[in-house]
Amino acid sequence: MAKKNVVVIGYGGMGGWHTRAICGSKLENDGYQPPKGMEDGSDCVSLKGVYDIKEERQELARERGLYAYPSFEAVLADPEVDILTLAVPNDVHKDLAIRAMAAGKNVISEKPVTLSSADLQEMIDASEKYGKLFTVHQNRRWDEDFLAMKEVYESGKLGYVFNIESRVHGSRGIPGDWRQRKAHGGGMMLDWGVHLIDQMLQMIPEKVKSVYARMDHITNDEVDDGFKMDVIFESGLVYRIEVGTTNFINLPRWYMQGAIGTAELQSFDTTSGEMVIYKNDDEGEVKPVITAAGLTKTMAPRKPSSLDHLPLPQIHADVHDFYRNVCKAIDGEEPQLITHPQMMRVMKLMEAAFQSDAEGRPVSFE
Repeated sequence: MAKKNVVVIGYGGMGGWHTRAICGSKLENDGYQPPKGMEDGSDCVSLKGVYDIKEERQELARERGLYAYPSFEAVLADPEVDILTLAVPNDVHKDLAIRAMAAGKNVISEKPVTLSSADLQEMIDASEKYGKLFTVHQNRRWDEDFLAMKEVYESGKLGYVFNIESRVHGSRGIPGDWRQRKAHGGGMMLDWGVHLIDQMLQMIPEKVKSVYARMDHITNDEVDDGFKMDVIFESGLVYRIEVGTTNFINLPRWYMQGAIGTAELQSFDTTSGEMVIYKNDDEGEVKPVITAAGLTKTMAPRKPSSLDHLPLPQIHADVHDFYRNVCKAIDGEEPQLITHPQMMRVMKLMEAAFQSDAEGRPVSFE
């Protein structure tokens, strides 16, 4: 397969990540490490250049040996450019994507793809009108912690799974840039919620009955700096998504409860957790736990011989499969992996979460 030429629009944090993923270790002194397995650069795309509206970013790119286009119009006018990757503030995704597709370019938008389902529909309509690929970089579908817990869920080893908790916690607040501003699409729902919702919908193949969300405004009144979101699926499974930026002690990254077992993962590291599965009734007489104010048999620990402690699956993923799929989809060799209906479902769930918070009640869905 001939490599496709990519231009990265926006040479900030994620723009730098994309350039390093494409170039690998050939890109010196840029402050970014290539993704695991990508040290030699991409096998499916080549970096044609970058463009940023800030001249200091343009100059930085030149210092690192990259070609910096003089304008966005110059990018669109270059017939050798196949794909634009948009790594810019969320509020400008729609305009740039539609202009790019109208100019005959395929488009990858960083997440969230845009700010509303109405805007997203305009982008999808443009993709269909101009016959160009349009997708979003939901890179955390390749997170190994997610893939490990997805495998646990699908294995049935925990029995009927009735509760899943997926969370990310930090203590640094919202990054001190445009992510603090509502007009630019800031806040944690659009920053991290979009990832965790997409992971949830990839894991659970059911319709969503309702959504109940509560946004936090601990350090920022303009946008949410955290939230808790309970999603109820048609089977009754409760899936909690939680993002916090004022957590100085983190709760587990994952917690999954089934009728005969529990799985926990403390962090993104898949070796930081385990499954504990009910094995037999070798309990005998339960020895009560003595507390300061009385005793309890109900909360007494099980006898160790009645339980199996198992490691979590160890998954090895390659995040650059995203770009490989984009290239093959452009050539008609395989379906687009992150589809327009999937993008719309994530967007509408985020909108339902904001509605739930504003109205202080659960919101029906699907």
